[in-house]
Amino acid sequence: MPSTDNPEASLEHAPAESQQNLGMEAYRYLLHRLRNGSIRPGERLVEADIASHLGVSRVPVRQALLRLVVEGYLMSTPRGYRIPQLEPRDIREVFELRRLLEPRAAAMAARDITPQQIDELNQAIAEAKAGHADNDIDRIFGAAQKWRDTWLSAVGNSRLVATLTRYADQVFVVRQATLSDKRVQRSMIAGYEELVAAFTRHDSVAAADAVQRFVMASEREYATLVAHDQ
Repeated sequence: MPSTDNPEASLEHAPAESQQNLGMEAYRYLLHRLRNGSIRPGERLVEADIASHLGVSRVPVRQALLRLVVEGYLMSTPRGYRIPQLEPRDIREVFELRRLLEPRAAAMAARDITPQQIDELNQAIAEAKAGHADNDIDRIFGAAQKWRDTWLSAVGNSRLVATLTRYADQVFVVRQATLSDKRVQRSMIAGYEELVAAFTRHDSVAAADAVQRFVMASEREYATLVAHDQ
């Protein structure tokens, strides 16, 4: 199986494989771009353009795009695919799911997290602080993604992780909108530090409480942003 560290490179140099395997690689490539913010709201994704860029036929690209539609990452339009424009109700519902599920996930992670994963979380915190100091939004966004991926990797329930990842990714536009605010950045970093302290102690109760407060703060910050823009 080709490495997925660089999904674009793995596709460009992939040997002859089944359409199904190429479809999976195309899916991983597109999901990687969605998760790191490379695909922006309003950007149009055209099947033929993606296939040409990746050096594959349109069939696996179509498979990947349709899967992303089913999972809620994209929507189909007459002129291609794009990120759905979420209504405030959609975002409230995602936050409600996060409040219900993330504390349980954090409690499980606190029980099983490894010293290596703790080190990776501290690296993400250092990246976030450096991004904050340099006013580098892309660096902060990358640190936030690394932070989330790392602590979720310590959760033993794969279905819970898949659910949380999918819904959190769908509202990445919230993170993009709020993380440009210096106050929000400081709040985020403080939340990270509180949670890593609980993880380090393997304190499941404290981890659950910390995540609950973090999610509620994120929801308040988004609500404040929306109210300010209206």
